[in-house]
Amino acid sequence: MAIQMSAALARLHDELRYEPVTHRIKATLGDRVVAETTGAVLVWEPRRLVPTYAVPREDLRPQLIEVDAAPDDPATAPPVLAPGKFGPHLTPGRPLDLEIDGATLERAGYAFDDPELSGHVLLDWDAFTWTEEATVMTGHAQDPFKRIKTLASDRHVRVSMDGRVLADSQRCVLLLETHLPPRWYLPPEDVRLDLLEPSDKHSVCAYKGRASYWSLIGNDAGRHLAWSYPDPLQDAHPVRDLLCFWGERTELVIDGTPVPRPPSPFAGMP
Repeated sequence: MAIQMSAALARLHDELRYEPVTHRIKATLGDRVVAETTGAVLVWEPRRLVPTYAVPREDLRPQLIEVDAAPDDPATAPPVLAPGKFGPHLTPGRPLDLEIDGATLERAGYAFDDPELSGHVLLDWDAFTWTEEATVMTGHAQDPFKRIKTLASDRHVRVSMDGRVLADSQRCVLLLETHLPPRWYLPPEDVRLDLLEPSDKHSVCAYKGRASYWSLIGNDAGRHLAWSYPDPLQDAHPVRDLLCFWGERTELVIDGTPVPRPPSPFAGMP
């Protein structure tokens, strides 16, 4: 029987996975180089949505200090581990402190017991600045099995909420991102900006860049309904300054047909 690719990949969610990379990876702390290597490995720990770099021990500059700690308990860990926290680690191994030039970064490394990864040390992404070749990376390590694709579209897209139209356009850009719902980006001229106000909230996507958010004016719940990328990364240039609405929170109609609200991990976010 045929297997849908997304389902096949989802079955690996609880496994320890890795993929070697060949381009140069550099991790720095201020002006200090912590690691520089062409032998890094992308590692997806169990339950992790995104990978993190593990680097060969011989390419690490700091002294590694093993931490005497009890293993993390999978029973108390969330079913999905989103970016932002280095732990917990749900596969056998040892947490490491990194000591460099008199400074100690507590538990910024993790050494796996798995023989395929025993020569590498996983590093806390948020503890360092990361450069791939000469490009400074943002958000988290990029997954080589995910991508974004943008398509100019002349389909009729209408967005509303509680019967009030927020946007209506036939000159959108459709952004397709692996494992996420299709997103429709609309030009500001086709959006009721008089009903929206910019928020001080921002987020960072490793593939699209830094997002700015918008809320309904006078919305007591304070929930964000839309976002935009004023200065997107290269692959997202076609959506620069366009607005996209949460399909999880609004009513989306395309060519006269209502689109069901998609399930996604972002539905409950503020």
